Amino acid sequence: MPASTLVIKVTAGKEEPERCGQALNVAATALASGVAVSLWLTGESAWFALPGRVEEVKLDHSPPLGDLLGSVLAGGTVTLCTQCAARRNITPEDVIHGVRISGAATFVAEVTADATQALVY
Repeated sequence: MPASTLVIKVTAGKEEPERCGQALNVAATALASGVAVSLWLTGESAWFALPGRVEEVKLDHSPPLGDLLGSVLAGGTVTLCTQCAARRNITPEDVIHGVRISGAATFVAEVTADATQALVY
C-alpha cells in the first residue's frame, strides 16, 4: 500500500542548492500528485523559514525554490525544527506565515504514523 503521507526532512541550505532543491521539488510534486506532505526545515535549511531567504538560492534547470516552498505552504505542512530555530535565534514572529516551529516529538509522531514514508535530504 503506498504511503498517503510523505514527511520530508531537509537539512541542506543555500550552500547545497541541489539537495535543498531536490527536497522542495519532491515535496511540491508529491502534493500535486495528491499525497499529503509535511516538510521539515532543519539544520541550514532553517533559514528558509525566514521571508526572502529561499529566494536567494538559484538552481539551474529548477523551478524557483521560493515557488516550490510556496506550493508546500499552500497545500502541506512546513515545520521549522525547534532546536534549529533556537540555535539561529529565529522566533515564531520571524517566520513566514504558515511555518510552525516544533520539535523531535512531533517529528517522531509524524514519521511513525501509519501509511507514512519519510525522506531525508
